Amino acid sequence: MTARTNEVPEDLLYSSEHEWLRQEGDLARVGITAFAQDRLGDVVYVELPAPGAAVGFMAKLGEIESVKVASELFSPLTGEVVEVNAALEKEPELVNTDPYGAGWLLVVRLSDRSELEKLLTPAAYTAQIEREAGL
Repeated sequence: MTARTNEVPEDLLYSSEHEWLRQEGDLARVGITAFAQDRLGDVVYVELPAPGAAVGFMAKLGEIESVKVASELFSPLTGEVVEVNAALEKEPELVNTDPYGAGWLLVVRLSDRSELEKLLTPAAYTAQIEREAGL
């Protein structure tokens, strides 16, 4: 079972590339949206940077592969990776079944809080996915 495509939690910020960010103090948990996982199809592999790696705002941070396509993942912020979701190594399908919960990708220590203002609000992201879906 996959997540609902139009699910856009109100407590998150979003990138135009379909990543979400949940701020947790000076850390941010990052994943891909329900819309993105639906477009990808069944996820079979996720490649993420190791803890300690630096990531840059909207720079490539890894790859995600599904039965349909391989796609790049982009970082919605600049910072240092402090944790990756090890469960995805054995259960990459968690991205499909629970993209906003158990299917999170990584945790990053924020370097530049001003970048949060460049991300989309839930309403702005909802408008974007409605445009992309032709609604």
